[in-house]
Amino acid sequence: MRVVIGEDHALLRDGLARILRAHDIEVVATADNAPSLVRALREHAPDLAIVDVRMPPTLTDEGLRVAIDARRERPAFPVLVLSQYVENLYARELLEDGAGGVGYLLKDRVSDVGAFIQAVHQVATGGTVLDPEVVRHLIARRPQGSRMERLTDREREVLGLMAQGRSNAAIAAALFVTEKAISKHTNAIFSKLDLPVSADDNRRVLAVLAYLND
Repeated sequence: MRVVIGEDHALLRDGLARILRAHDIEVVATADNAPSLVRALREHAPDLAIVDVRMPPTLTDEGLRVAIDARRERPAFPVLVLSQYVENLYARELLEDGAGGVGYLLKDRVSDVGAFIQAVHQVATGGTVLDPEVVRHLIARRPQGSRMERLTDREREVLGLMAQGRSNAAIAAALFVTEKAISKHTNAIFSKLDLPVSADDNRRVLAVLAYLND
């Protein structure tokens, strides 16, 4: 796997590169500002970009904008975005195209190297990973009358774990039930959210997007 890193903090940028290389992931370029990141992505055409939301020159949302533009140029191009804070709008914007290959993690998660590397691989293979803190924040602010009220408590729990990027097997293990039971829950979620029949991975992305947008 070939990766480009966009991060303006030198220590974190170097740390990310070291972690990836230690796990046999090639870092083909790093960038400390948005224009350099654009050039690196176009020059190297990596398999994955790991991008800070806020990058110079203005430290607002340049990194996110570069990531979204890169996915327009290369549909479903895998992007793992890192953020200092929970910012739901950014996660929503990344998921808007309905394709997979998207991750949104708080920077603190990088300290859990195993989970971080798992997220890298999951996003690179078309999966969707949302930080658990983002999921908790969304649950706390869920408005009344939302489509989520169609779901049972267990189905909402399954969808929350799905939003974190977990497979059916991983969700089953977390909830101490069978994988067959989780498969039934996911099918019920797709039905209650009026998601059309399509590839299961795509419906999982659409379900997570509904979770964010409702």
